[in-house]
Amino acid sequence: MKAILNFIAGETLKHQLKRKNRQIDSKELKKELTKTKVEVSHLIHDSFFILMGALSASFGLKGFLLPSSFIDGGVMGISLIAREVTNWSLSILLVLINLPFLIMALSTISRQFALRSIVAIILLAIAVHYIPFPAITEDKLLIAAFGGFFLGLGIGLAIRGGSVIDGTEVLAVFISRKTSLTIGDVILLFNILIFLVAAYVFNVETSLYAMLTYLAASKTVDFVVSGIEEYLGVTIITDKTEEIRLAIIEKLGRGCTLYRGKKGFGKRGEALKEMDIIYTLVTRLELSKLQTEIDKIDSSAFVVMHSIKDAKGGMIKKRPMK
Repeated sequence: MKAILNFIAGETLKHQLKRKNRQIDSKELKKELTKTKVEVSHLIHDSFFILMGALSASFGLKGFLLPSSFIDGGVMGISLIAREVTNWSLSILLVLINLPFLIMALSTISRQFALRSIVAIILLAIAVHYIPFPAITEDKLLIAAFGGFFLGLGIGLAIRGGSVIDGTEVLAVFISRKTSLTIGDVILLFNILIFLVAAYVFNVETSLYAMLTYLAASKTVDFVVSGIEEYLGVTIITDKTEEIRLAIIEKLGRGCTLYRGKKGFGKRGEALKEMDIIYTLVTRLELSKLQTEIDKIDSSAFVVMHSIKDAKGGMIKKRPMK
């Protein structure tokens, strides 16, 4: 596997240098090759999560929700309601209804995130259309619980891969930057509206089961992604503080704060080494990109992450990630 990774990274770097018509010395070549290996490794890792996410979500839809005309919240719920009303293919509706949110993601989050999400949604549409998953059960409670579980598992895995298969979160991020509402408020209001429409189009019972499906899905997403919070506080302890600081500012378009500290490991009476400690704030959708940039510079850096319910001010809501 390592040999394959080295080959792919080498060919990728050659193509990039040829396209830019750039010549570099052996020392610089080794450094660039290391960076390319990290990028390729992370891309393979994220692609696997996106693929598994699409398969899991399609299984939740075709194995549980679709045979019984159940729905979920978010854009997925809108697509399922539209399918029942128009008799259009769910695969087509998933792409069409998510498209405006993906265009919004270009300016709200990043171009890379939007492209990955397009790929994830297309994979989901293909899986729903072509893979013949059997109906698992006719018990309504099991359908709501396990349909929501596999759908949430798919959404969570896609997020771990740096993408989404439901555009609700993109809309929530966009509205939260324009208004005083938090991201959680926007998602809650959006889903309440969907459940009210479901009660009108179908019946109250279907709407109530949809709420159970949504709860199961959202809790599963929380488990997979390790927290529903939109922001993560990241503390980075490394000997290459300046390089990582510049990467956060120039590559991610984010701000950071430096704390003056000391390395605590040492014998009694021994002078402790002083160093700068980096603290930055990113959304969970940007975490994959940050980890990639850190690994390029110092793969042994000590990184601590903790959940933040919300954040206001600074660069995080003023500028989209590059």
